[in-house]
Amino acid sequence: MKLYKKILFIIILLIVYIYVCNISMLPNNIILMQGDLLKLNTIFGVNIKGNETMQASSNLNNSIVAETGKMDLNLSLFNIFGVKDVTVNVIPKTKVIPIGKAIGMKMYTEGVLVVGMSEIEGQKPYEKTGIEAGDKIIEINKNEINSTDELIECVNNSNGKELEIKYISDEKEEYTNIIPVKTANNEYKLGLWVRDAAAGVGTLTFYEPSTGSFGALGHGINDVDTYELIDIASGELVTTNIVDIVKGMDGSPGEIRGSIDNGVTIGSINKNTGFGVYGNVKNISRLNLTNQEEMDVANRSEIKTGKAEILCELENGKIEKYEIEIQKIFIDNNENNKSMLLKVTDEKLLEKTGGIIQGMSGAPIIQNGKFIGAVTHVLVNDSKVGYGVFADLMIKQMREVK
Repeated sequence: MKLYKKILFIIILLIVYIYVCNISMLPNNIILMQGDLLKLNTIFGVNIKGNETMQASSNLNNSIVAETGKMDLNLSLFNIFGVKDVTVNVIPKTKVIPIGKAIGMKMYTEGVLVVGMSEIEGQKPYEKTGIEAGDKIIEINKNEINSTDELIECVNNSNGKELEIKYISDEKEEYTNIIPVKTANNEYKLGLWVRDAAAGVGTLTFYEPSTGSFGALGHGINDVDTYELIDIASGELVTTNIVDIVKGMDGSPGEIRGSIDNGVTIGSINKNTGFGVYGNVKNISRLNLTNQEEMDVANRSEIKTGKAEILCELENGKIEKYEIEIQKIFIDNNENNKSMLLKVTDEKLLEKTGGIIQGMSGAPIIQNGKFIGAVTHVLVNDSKVGYGVFADLMIKQMREVK
């Protein structure tokens, strides 16, 4: 009898654990586009209701949201116990101008990013400080650090005295102390390799006339050393000059090679996210939008497998349309930027690039006269095939407060 009680107790604990896990994994805040399906992955017994203004008597899960604005949802267990509140922000459907223009990006971090370590005169001054690659140094001896030059100056002015370092690690502010090492050249070093900026070439996806905002890339920019998403303080969107196209092959992705050394500023970058880079256009004349029209942003439910097209610039000043085929749609995917499986079918594009190449990330995808997404990745073992991100995910990221 005791054994049965133990088994029953374990089963009850397991059921409680499953319910707790399901509820805790549900987001506290959701952004939807008008016309989206409100879909929360709940289990039996967890009911979702709106507040008094949202017809509290009805379960809103798996319903299409028609009204814009803020919606407060209450999650309850068997309509008896309140277990969680969820805030839903419904943004209005919008129109954008798909671009497809090759652009350059310059991004600057808050503080300086630590990208590696090395011994100085056989010593490791960074040992036992807690500082690791991927951390950001923001202050030395209470002096704000905004660039590598400022860090070098502070360290050299120390004359070897212990320095107090304020840095950010895993989004938390930390403090440590470090004693610089004097080199044979009479300079003082910490043994830390740091960087304060990053730059690259990609494709400008869209411009939203109603807000003056832009979206680009469809994926974020990661640091080449730490492989982590760069947390930026500011950035610039600049013109680029395409200097070469390296054709891709199976097992060897190609690339668009461009120069941004003499690039003219188009706008400012304020967000670098896993679903793209976003900001505001300041110099709209540089986008040459004379012959490009606004179009609706599609809800993902409107996207179909089959023919579509992308816009891409492979020659300076010449944006062209190329045919692709959407092979699969991962309609419930909100976790990453691999929303659709794509295949390049346009013979002209295959001749030029071999398929999808680096620098084409952000090329807008259009189907049935609507903007449905952007190219994000290429499959290394098949350069004709890659992934795209849903347009609604890019718009939601752009709307989300930084």
